[in-house]
Amino acid sequence: MLRALAIATFLATPLAAQEFFTLKGHGGPIMDIAVSYDGRIATASFDNSVGVWNGDAPTWLDGHRAAVNTVAYYSNFLLASGGDDFAVNVWADDGGGAELGRHEAKVTSLDICRETGNLIASGSWDATIAVWDVGPSLGDIMVGIGNYPKRRALEGHDRGVNDIAFSSDCTTLYSASADGTIRVWDVATASQTHVLVKHGFGVNELELNEEAGWLAYGAVDGGTRIVDLETGDPIADFTLDRRPILAMDFNVVTNQLAVGDGEGFIMVIDTKKREITRDFRATQSGPIWALAFSPAGGSIYAGGIEDILYGWPVETLTEHGQMDGAERSFLEDPKTLPNGERQFKRKCSICHTLTAGSARKAGPSLHRLFGRKAGTVPDYAYSDILDGSEIVWSRETINALFDEGPDHYIPGTKMPMQRIVKQSDRDDLIEYLRTATVQEEN
Repeated sequence: MLRALAIATFLATPLAAQEFFTLKGHGGPIMDIAVSYDGRIATASFDNSVGVWNGDAPTWLDGHRAAVNTVAYYSNFLLASGGDDFAVNVWADDGGGAELGRHEAKVTSLDICRETGNLIASGSWDATIAVWDVGPSLGDIMVGIGNYPKRRALEGHDRGVNDIAFSSDCTTLYSASADGTIRVWDVATASQTHVLVKHGFGVNELELNEEAGWLAYGAVDGGTRIVDLETGDPIADFTLDRRPILAMDFNVVTNQLAVGDGEGFIMVIDTKKREITRDFRATQSGPIWALAFSPAGGSIYAGGIEDILYGWPVETLTEHGQMDGAERSFLEDPKTLPNGERQFKRKCSICHTLTAGSARKAGPSLHRLFGRKAGTVPDYAYSDILDGSEIVWSRETINALFDEGPDHYIPGTKMPMQRIVKQSDRDDLIEYLRTATVQEEN
């Protein structure tokens, strides 16, 4: 399915290679970061968008209908992205974009065939990997004059696929899964050749260094290991008492491996010396979800539960301070917040504002919520199910939403599946919303 999307020309980011900086503008946490060969930065966010950054002035790629989990550069001017809406989208700098295809569950990972330039692989929680053969011209596909891409399905994992990586010649693909395995696939025949690693806990991340003959991976239990690319035999173990591993990136110029975990640390490993060179508590609270090196490896970019990308020089990583963390105050001691406000910050604040304007959030503004008909905030793109909805937000309808869960109360909604089980918690949230929205109106 093709759709035109207005996209301004991507310009190379002028950010200095080794200066501390932040990029602000997203309306939700940063889920992934991609860096092009010439240093362009793209960010995938919980706010349903991809940001392409020219300094601190982003170009927004809006087309996903739910959180964007992964982004990858196809070339310096072409990107692919995948999200919670099950879609794989492709984007160009000529004002066009398209939905390449869909999985049966959220898309978690992407990799691009660097050798031939015509394969895009996507991993999904439907336990499959799709290899999309886009032919010689991805641009033609995006403007509707190319053939629809051929798709090969790689099936064999028992649970969701979390990460994937092509070999340099694109004949082989490696995949990491929640089933605790890393598997090896023959791309031409779409068949599994062997299981390289059986870790026992879900594997979230992997990075290849074919020249050195190893694969690095990070797992749910905190396992951080380097294994032989052919045999899977252990080479080095950098596991610390922190879990889970949520992000990894390898820079071939400096031979550095960066590892981000659920406790907010960024660990940098010299893979030649096989030693940890830096171990930085990058967040005051919350995880590191995304990591990427600059092309020459002088800087490390990171994203987490904030709406902000941070860039640190690797050499002075610990000298510039942590991620601020103030945007996510629900991580504070619960005793410091009234229960209704705490419920809002835990359940609602990542997706919604209380002020007028949806502010690039994943959900619409809650400004003047009570008495408002569902699906009517003008600056938010709702799911089709809410077009013409008869729901009017009130104490009763908000209570039903969180009692039954959004997926049951409004089947087909983009709102994440969640319930507030205790009636007292629902009552406190509703009273907080009633008071807060009245205050915001004044």
